[in-house]
Amino acid sequence: MMGMTIRDRILSVYRGETPDVVPYMLDLSHWFYHKHRLPWDLSQVYIEPERPLIDYHKKVSAGFYAPNLAAFYSSSYRDDVRVTVTKRDDGREIVWRYDTPLGSLERVRRWEEASYAWGIPRWPVKTEDDLKILGHVLGEVTYTPHWDRFDAWAEYVGEMGVVNLLTGYSGMGHLLNYWMGIEQVMYATVDWPETMHEVIDRINASCLRLVDLIAASPAEVVIMGDNFSGDVQPPHFFKEWSRAYYVEAIRRLHAAGKFVAVHIDGMLRGALGMIRDAAADCSDATTPKPTGDLTPAECRAEAGPDFILSGGVAPVLWLPSTPIARFERAVLDWLELRKEGPRLIAAAGDQVPPGADEDRITIMRDLVEEYGRYD
Repeated sequence: MMGMTIRDRILSVYRGETPDVVPYMLDLSHWFYHKHRLPWDLSQVYIEPERPLIDYHKKVSAGFYAPNLAAFYSSSYRDDVRVTVTKRDDGREIVWRYDTPLGSLERVRRWEEASYAWGIPRWPVKTEDDLKILGHVLGEVTYTPHWDRFDAWAEYVGEMGVVNLLTGYSGMGHLLNYWMGIEQVMYATVDWPETMHEVIDRINASCLRLVDLIAASPAEVVIMGDNFSGDVQPPHFFKEWSRAYYVEAIRRLHAAGKFVAVHIDGMLRGALGMIRDAAADCSDATTPKPTGDLTPAECRAEAGPDFILSGGVAPVLWLPSTPIARFERAVLDWLELRKEGPRLIAAAGDQVPPGADEDRITIMRDLVEEYGRYD
């Protein structure tokens, strides 16, 4: 199979076939915005393909897959929910306000120049009543597809990758990442278990409507996930609060012919097995040591032979402060997994971080081409 494109290689791995070389793809978005000091506004809808970012992927021959700021569908809330978006402090803070018959919630993101990202200065949901308001807001969301936008991205990326379609968070993922944070969620599962189950079930029902929409999309690969980490949602916690949703969502997507990757960017022990057992095809953003808690070989041992591992190089290893030899060793250790089968993609453990050494993008590419070949 000489002369396969990056797109060919990625899809062959998902199909259970053996490519000529381990696919190489990266999420360069955060690094690219930071390097070029590009503005990015969470309150805006991004419609057109990010051509400068995609062009850079083409220039360095790194596969493209993550359209993080794309808007391939739009959301609408029930008639009795009023949503307003405002900016404060010269645009450094964005505030989403939700007014409902049960009360109001405000969600705030604040720009942090050092990390070149939008931080969360405070969690909006603090009481059981707040949680009920959130269930009212997110429990009846409807979605409208914009597949023409997806087609435009896919056409522009072409053979340089496979544009993945992101579903966003599950009900528990929303609480952990947007509305309550880890500590408050853990207390709430003990203090308000019935309300937590009720609200999460309502949000997940809404999320499944989005899954059904995506099942009818032109996307070939769908990324789900709650930023999974084995210490935040270990298997017993996942089983109670999230597993039923993921099993059903993955079942529906598979029935529509989609491949499903789940974003696991934290601790891997326990998480790889539980997501594999939910019938997902791939662990996206797999981050081994020194950031994660498993070596590449241990990742494969936990995942088993048939679960795709996509990732491999922890964020700290991309930085100039890390000796290049350590970076190269991490790439080669990841590529060693090809000897156990073709269910492997070479990528960053999550995103290439702001401040990364640009040369390492092409260094990894060259290592993959030389040492990632299948005999």
